[in-house]
Amino acid sequence: MNKKFLLFLFALIANISAENKYNVVMICVDDLRNELGCYGVEEVISPNFDRLASESVMFDHHYVQIPTCGASRYALLTGQYPTTKASMGNGAFKQLNKVQQEGAQSLPELFRRSGYVTSVIGKVSHTADGRNFSYNGKGKGDDEVPFAWDWKKTPFGEWKRAWGCFFAYANGKHREDGSGYKPRMEFEDVADNELPDGMNTDEALRQLDELKDKRFFLSLGFYKPHLPFVAPKKYWDMYEGVDIKLAKHNKKGYTAYWHGSGEFYKYQGDKTKPLSEKEQLKHRRAYYACISYVDAQIGRVMDKLKELNLDQNTVVVLWSDHGWHLGDHQMWGKHNLHEQALASPLMIKVPGTEARKCSAVVETVDIFPTLKELCQTSFTKTQKKLSGQDLGPILFSVDTRGRDSAFSFWKNAKSVRTKNYRLIVTQEKSGENKNIELYDHRNDPDEIRNVARENPEVVSELLKKINKKI
Repeated sequence: MNKKFLLFLFALIANISAENKYNVVMICVDDLRNELGCYGVEEVISPNFDRLASESVMFDHHYVQIPTCGASRYALLTGQYPTTKASMGNGAFKQLNKVQQEGAQSLPELFRRSGYVTSVIGKVSHTADGRNFSYNGKGKGDDEVPFAWDWKKTPFGEWKRAWGCFFAYANGKHREDGSGYKPRMEFEDVADNELPDGMNTDEALRQLDELKDKRFFLSLGFYKPHLPFVAPKKYWDMYEGVDIKLAKHNKKGYTAYWHGSGEFYKYQGDKTKPLSEKEQLKHRRAYYACISYVDAQIGRVMDKLKELNLDQNTVVVLWSDHGWHLGDHQMWGKHNLHEQALASPLMIKVPGTEARKCSAVVETVDIFPTLKELCQTSFTKTQKKLSGQDLGPILFSVDTRGRDSAFSFWKNAKSVRTKNYRLIVTQEKSGENKNIELYDHRNDPDEIRNVARENPEVVSELLKKINKKI
């Protein structure tokens, strides 16, 4: 018998007999910074985030690769650093081949080829339901992540299309409906499932009932707290009398990487620059109310997993695509390489493992190899080598060191974050390093004072890390 055929046969038998160990529920939250009770921010009402954290390994030094939605999600789903200009923007998924490759191009494709039922609800890739449509509804409607999903069942309700749901106001209105209605915040007296994130949760619960006896990879993407700040009024009311604080450093200060919060000021609302303290507190309250709305939906999902006994064999991952400036450095939004834009929540709940807070430095690209190894997928081949590292040793308490540095990118600037420092640098095509900023997190967690000139050795060491990585 042909030797190559024998090798193929043995590999096929091995794959058939391999056990896919866990189900996966992957929860993606848009624009969520480390502003939760479990991250030490007491004024945020987040009991279900906190409950999940108490059952998970919660990382407080998790960093995204790019502080914009599409590119960050591309890094999550492909496990790849952004090595090309195309992978640094919201159109990053256009790089994926429309012809199925020998290896999986994405995390959900790997699970699908391992026999899992894969489902997407809401915004997990860049588009608001996994299909290629523009904000105005035009487009082919083909899969943004090819070969990834068995089910694409995001409910549209009165908004009729996915981007309408993403930019939704109450009663079917949305930012792209042509009416010009575009307030920065809205809190109407409606039920949770009269807005899209509640509808998405309803669909997730329905699917869990249907999937309970199957192997599944269910991904649920919440739209909030992304702009516009919209949630049922009861979540706004929760914060009546709560002592909400201003950003610790809400002055512009010095940084070459400051931006004018363009996305934020495009919405109808106070256009004063900078916002008054009263308006800053109002907008922080609106952001927190949206977090509490999402928090309630997460609680419903966790309760359903327990009701169906799926909590015993399901890995739950909670991740956000980046942080968000809430007036820090006088900015409102993401799109820069400071701590507030790059740090985001990451929680991984594995049945039977010890829950704890972990301060290891980890990156978004670590999630792909971690889930692949945790679940022991029967299909293992990826089309490209993964950029991240398996966090299993951390999850199982064998090795809590993590990596020594995390790398992030924005346009032609780069950042490296170690446990003690953040370096930001603009690297020109000529090779020149410009706008070098170094922040010492041991005594400056808000990155106020650039200490690059006083620490040339540290700058040199961190530049070497960046150059080696690139």
